[in-house]
Amino acid sequence: MDKFVKLTGVAAPLPVVNVDTDMIIPKDYLKTIKRTGLGTGLFAEARYNEDGTPNESFVLNKPAYKDAKILVAGDNFGCGSSREHAPWALLDFGIRCVISTSFADIFYNNCFKNGILPVVVSPEDLEKLMDDASRGSNAVLTVDLENLEITGPDGGKISFELDAFKRHCMLNGLDDIGLTLEKVSAIDGFEKANAVERPWA
Repeated sequence: MDKFVKLTGVAAPLPVVNVDTDMIIPKDYLKTIKRTGLGTGLFAEARYNEDGTPNESFVLNKPAYKDAKILVAGDNFGCGSSREHAPWALLDFGIRCVISTSFADIFYNNCFKNGILPVVVSPEDLEKLMDDASRGSNAVLTVDLENLEITGPDGGKISFELDAFKRHCMLNGLDDIGLTLEKVSAIDGFEKANAVERPWA
């Protein structure tokens, strides 16, 4: 998993509450177990017209936001089913950070396991960031995980909080497998000692 230390990029505004995982990645795209290629299905029902052509009014289809790395979204983002394809699709599109006032628990935890930083801010701060994100190609935010702050295009700063363990994992690019591999010496030591003490096991 890639480390997340500081991210600077265009932020796309999505002022919609209760965005569920089916909206993030519709069920038609759940046939694969690969983490790649799902970016094309991200918000597919909103991004594409019925004939498959891009819906030019959808934010991620607008030229200023086609390379967005940050999503500023409404309350209760990621609700609905627990599909891990939702963070996979965001990451495959290029989104590394989602900012909202709240997230569904399963989606929130899945983000950390896939290298996406979900940031919780107050309604007042979200309103400011949504305004920043509405500036088109000038909608550049910097999310600094080391200092737990977001810097807007005008230099204004917003602080946020994050569990220390989750912060450590993101800063060091550690998913569940990475955390286990950090203990590989201790695991090897146990296995060798166990082989001596319990050769029949």
